[in-house]
Amino acid sequence: MARARAKGLRRRLVRGALFFLLLALGSSVGSVLLMRWVEPWTSAFMVATRKDALLEGDFAYANDYRWVSLEQISPHAAIAVIASEDQQFPFHAGFDFKSIREAVRHNAHSKKVRGASTISQQVAKNLFLWRGRSYLRKGLEAWFTVLIEALWPKERILEVYLNVAEFGRGVYGVEAAAQRFFHKPAARLTRSQAATLAAVLPNPVRFRADAPSAYVQTRRGQILGQLRALGGPAYLRQLDDDEPEVAKARCTRLRTAPASPAPLSARRARSRGSARASARPPRPRCPCGARSPRPARATPCRPRSSAPADGRCTSR
Repeated sequence: MARARAKGLRRRLVRGALFFLLLALGSSVGSVLLMRWVEPWTSAFMVATRKDALLEGDFAYANDYRWVSLEQISPHAAIAVIASEDQQFPFHAGFDFKSIREAVRHNAHSKKVRGASTISQQVAKNLFLWRGRSYLRKGLEAWFTVLIEALWPKERILEVYLNVAEFGRGVYGVEAAAQRFFHKPAARLTRSQAATLAAVLPNPVRFRADAPSAYVQTRRGQILGQLRALGGPAYLRQLDDDEPEVAKARCTRLRTAPASPAPLSARRARSRGSARASARPPRPRCPCGARSPRPARATPCRPRSSAPADGRCTSR
């Protein structure tokens, strides 16, 4: 009798666990699908930040959040965040595995942790999840990233990211950031201003767009260079292009190119070397015009002062 009761209890527990699991999966799919068309009125990250401010006694804290559509955002801002955060955004399915491998190798030998989150992963984290580092949160982040990539177009992912990303303490979205720091709408941001906002994304509480530090200024210059290398706002057409091979090749060249040009002295040395190489006379040929096979350092075929009557090649 006791065994039967225990067995029945286990069955009820298993059924209850499966029910809650299916309920959680269904609610997550429904939430992501709903957000494809509905403007988020807040995000999990905003709620957590507001809660922390209240716990610290900062009752005057308020989130500055203003939603605008992608058409109301300067193309410079859209391409700047792609150049800064995720240059493979038009091509991957939510995860940049090459960047993940590089980050794992770097973090294994360095105390400075390098991240490899794509824009899609950051949308999943900011919109649906809590802050912190744990295997559970990373697993949920991966699940929501898969849902977002499966249910949203790339334009929607970029639109949500530009509206929920933090650009300063309590400043969420590129519209609020443009109004707060540059006193203009997001549609009128210049390339330099957009690059400045993208430069503070790694740590928007520490770095300020209205008072850029030396790091932010350096990073802004790098982002401007990447903007030119990617092709500017025209790169955004790859988000709905069926054949983005040209931009993908450009992006690959950008990632493998050196970070800065060679020093002037090195360029001058190469230029002098090229000039000497071009001025070097060609290797002489035999009178017959043939060139016999030889080892790499063999003596070239030289004509004698008087060529044989039969025109055969002779060499020393």
